[in-house]
Amino acid sequence: QLQLVESGGGLVQPGGSLRLSCAASGFTLDNYAIAWFRQAPGKEREGVSCIPRTGGRTRYTDSVEGRFTISRDNAKNTVYLQMDSLKPEDTAVYFCAAGTFPHPTMCVPTIEAIPLFDSWGQGTQVTVSS
Repeated sequence: QLQLVESGGGLVQPGGSLRLSCAASGFTLDNYAIAWFRQAPGKEREGVSCIPRTGGRTRYTDSVEGRFTISRDNAKNTVYLQMDSLKPEDTAVYFCAAGTFPHPTMCVPTIEAIPLFDSWGQGTQVTVSS
């Protein structure tokens, strides 16, 4: 059974940091592009970041560029999202997803790319509040 499990969410004050983890079981993450999406109450799901299967560039939505860093540890079969300088508008449920793009160096964290992601985690809540 293919499964993704997110962890690391929680309550943090503005300006603080969290590191989210996305661990896979039943398959090997390094065979896939991995993205983080988020969804705030009453809002559409939003792409946050994406790391290609191999090489290529990591991608970030404009609102998190320079504050968030995506990385993968293939030995641990885990992808991370380091979130620094958190803002209240970052509050959302964060989901990781595994997908396949036409080229292994490609990965795009957009709503239009959602059909390419066929495995999703259950989400982890991130709340940024004082």
